[in-house]
Amino acid sequence: MRKPSYMFTNKSHPRRGIIATLLGGIDMVSLCLAVWLCFQNRGASNARLGTAALFALLFSLVGLVLGILSRLEKDKFYIFPTIGITLNFLVIAFVAFILFAGAYNV
Repeated sequence: MRKPSYMFTNKSHPRRGIIATLLGGIDMVSLCLAVWLCFQNRGASNARLGTAALFALLFSLVGLVLGILSRLEKDKFYIFPTIGITLNFLVIAFVAFILFAGAYNV
């Protein structure tokens, strides 16, 4: 049997990367919920759903910046910044698709 090997390191998870991941998750959930509620109302959107999408876009921009800044740090684990950048970019792309679809009646 092989003995378990332990690797000791001084790396840590960047705080900004964790915050970017949390912001991306919250934004993704709130945007999906806003779209689902709009479908439940048969396409009739109200100001609350638009405001939720706008705040999701703004928070995802902040999360994207935080994810990029934390990805640039040295000697850190990069899993949370990568997940945060991906989630926030997906939210921005989803809002851009919603605006494109609304403008061109897709």
